[in-house]
Order: sequence, then C-alpha cells, then structure tokens
Amino acid sequence: MHHFSKLSLTAAALLLGASASAQVAGTFSVRVGATHIAPQVTSGNLSTPSFPGTTVDVGSASALTGGLNYMLTDHWAVDLPIGLPFKHDFSGDGAIAGVGKLGQTKVVPATLFAQYRFGEANAKFRPYLGLGVTYSKFFKNRSTAALTAVSGGTPANPTTASIDNKWGMTPQVGFVWSINERWFVDAAYYKSFLKTTTHLSSGQSINIKLNPNVFAVGIGYRF
Repeated sequence: MHHFSKLSLTAAALLLGASASAQVAGTFSVRVGATHIAPQVTSGNLSTPSFPGTTVDVGSASALTGGLNYMLTDHWAVDLPIGLPFKHDFSGDGAIAGVGKLGQTKVVPATLFAQYRFGEANAKFRPYLGLGVTYSKFFKNRSTAALTAVSGGTPANPTTASIDNKWGMTPQVGFVWSINERWFVDAAYYKSFLKTTTHLSSGQSINIKLNPNVFAVGIGYRF
C-alpha cells in the first residue's frame, strides 16, 4: 500500500507539472522581443501640380516590442502586441526616384488579435492562426528639402506633411514553443492591409497602400 501511495503522489506531481505549463483557459502571459515591419508599397501619383508619375516608397523599420495574451478557453485567446513606435523613411520613386529621402514618420500600429491555438493545452509546440483589427496612428511627421523642392515649396516656405490615421484588417500565423512550465518563445508573421493618404501643406496629396509584412518574435512568461 505504501508503494502504491508513492506511485499515486508521483503521478499527481506529474499531472500538476503538466497543467502548470498548459495554455489552459484563464492563463495570462506577457512577452518581450522585437518586431520588423516591411511595407509592400503601392503608391499613387502625387496630385497636380507635379511631374507625371511622381510616387513614393516607404522603408522598413524595427522596434522593441512585446505583448499581452489571455487564454479565453484552451484554444481561443486574445492577444495585444505592445511596443515602441516604428520610424519609417519616405523616399522618392517613379519620376523622382533619384531625389532620396522626402521625409520621416513615426507610427504606432495598435492591433487586437483573436487567436485559435491548435493542439492540446499542455502541448510543447502549438501553432496558431489569428485575425486582428489594426489602428495605425502616424505622428512626428518630418519633411526634407527634397520634398519642398518636388512640391514647389521654397526654403522660406518649406513643405510639411501629415498622414491620415487608418484602420485595417490583419491576419496572422504563428506558434508558441514552451521552454519549460513558465517560459516560452512566441513567433508570428502577419499581414496588415493598410492604405492611407499623405497631405502636403502645398495642397497636394498622395494615396499609398502600405500593406506591410510583419515579423515578430518574443520570449514570454506565463502566470
């Protein structure tokens, strides 16, 4: 009987260990890592007066990021990425491809995801699919002398720019790999479908589809 009791205690300990690492309903976790945003730009033409085919390109950016996650059930979760703003450069393209940098903007892409996680709650490796809504807020827009030149401005009256804040849909695919009971790696790719309009103080505007590819990885901790 004593031997049976020891076996029972051992089995109970193993079960408790498994549940501690499980992504079960009610599990809350945080993570920290990095995210890289690579816009896949389709630019419209700068409105008149301008050279025909005056378009722009937008550079990639990386930032320190993290996130909060809460398991609603053993399979469904809500996920909120958080992090520092991303800083993107705008440059000339098309008819003005040689003018270089036109300006810079900072953006905070605030996204809330609903995720479905595959596999058992205590599985070491769990892939997931997500769908989110993103609100992109652009701020601290800065322009260069090159933008002033191509938009008809002057050094005494330089051209400034503003970018419309916009909503967009963001599908996601990723995985969680558990290192131990508490620590894990979370990696994801997602695509934000985002288009916006840049307005110049000269009265001109340009429509831009950004549609960025996003790559995120982080080290997380479960509570």
